[in-house]
Amino acid sequence: MKKGKKYLAETQKLDKNKLYTKEEAIKLVKETSYAAFDASIEVAMHLNLDTKKADQQLRGAVVLPKGTGKTKRVLVIAKGDAAKAAKEAGADYVGDTDMIEKIQKENWFDFDSLIATPDMMPALGKIGRILGPKGLMPNPKTGTVTVDTKKAVEEVKKGRVEYRTDSYGNVHALIGKTSFSDEDLLENLKTFVTLIIKSKPSVVKGTYVKNISLSATMGPGIKVDPNSFDK
Repeated sequence: MKKGKKYLAETQKLDKNKLYTKEEAIKLVKETSYAAFDASIEVAMHLNLDTKKADQQLRGAVVLPKGTGKTKRVLVIAKGDAAKAAKEAGADYVGDTDMIEKIQKENWFDFDSLIATPDMMPALGKIGRILGPKGLMPNPKTGTVTVDTKKAVEEVKKGRVEYRTDSYGNVHALIGKTSFSDEDLLENLKTFVTLIIKSKPSVVKGTYVKNISLSATMGPGIKVDPNSFDK
């Protein structure tokens, strides 16, 4: 397998037993990416959480200071002034029940993020089973159910990433592209990791962050020393 050879070649540049500082990890994730395109870079954090307990599930959103390098198409479900504000803020699609019907009847998903005002949620709830599995159902915790559609649209366009723990206690997020400067990736990485550390549930005892790793779309995972974020 061609990919296998490239992957192995890049893996040999890494010390499996070493935890790299955040600065070293950023350099390495760019160097070991073997994609012929501008690859995405993701951070994954394994946390000491029992996600069966509601108070140990993390969910939210953060605006990365340097953006994600991805242009997101935004659909806003709203009426009146909230719809007008969304249009002015640069939403790609704005509508109310007409858009809900379009999704339902045409299986239309030409958008990456869905924002809705609270009054539209009962109508949206009817297609929850279609939106839910795709991770598109708006949620107050991630700022996608709001009356301030202008702010919500602007944040998504600037580079807001949503996160939630999976059943194993992992959270992950896109922090940029291999074309980003080390400084910009570092700033995005620090913003995300710091937020997750600050979101530690008070009931968690012992080590909270078990491990952190960085990886490009095509490239090996690089282990990052959690202690390097204290500096």
